[in-house]
Amino acid sequence: MNQRAYQVVFPAALVVVMAAFLSAIFFANATPSFAASHTKKTTAVARASAVEHTGAQIKQLQDSLKITEAQQALWNNLTQVMMENAKEMDALTKERAENSKTMNAVERMKFHSQITEARLAQQKRLIPPFETFYAGMSDEQKKITDTIFTTGRHGKKKLN
Repeated sequence: MNQRAYQVVFPAALVVVMAAFLSAIFFANATPSFAASHTKKTTAVARASAVEHTGAQIKQLQDSLKITEAQQALWNNLTQVMMENAKEMDALTKERAENSKTMNAVERMKFHSQITEARLAQQKRLIPPFETFYAGMSDEQKKITDTIFTTGRHGKKKLN
């Protein structure tokens, strides 16, 4: 019984952790953190948009994973969701930038809650196409993906 539970729980937990990590990678630069929200807004303007950041991450992943022609449709489905999520995050970031000077503490707290809810919804949208794409990967691609999710590193650098 314990082995069967492990066979179900472990893969499910792995998918959730991988989706969370993928979201963290793609949206790390989307908005300033709560702790940094008191800093000048000019630093937020200098950051790359979530769409630009996601595009760069997609390119890195594609180069690292060497997507085959047979996998291209699944890859396109995954990257489409990633880009839609990034566009949504850019819209929220723009809204915050436009309203930040007039927001009071309660409004800021509500806005951060909105960001958190948006990220959760984005992860939920991302899991099914990622799970489908992952299932269609070769063992070598899965190993690379697992390493990227574990270390955050792309490419062929030696990973400890």
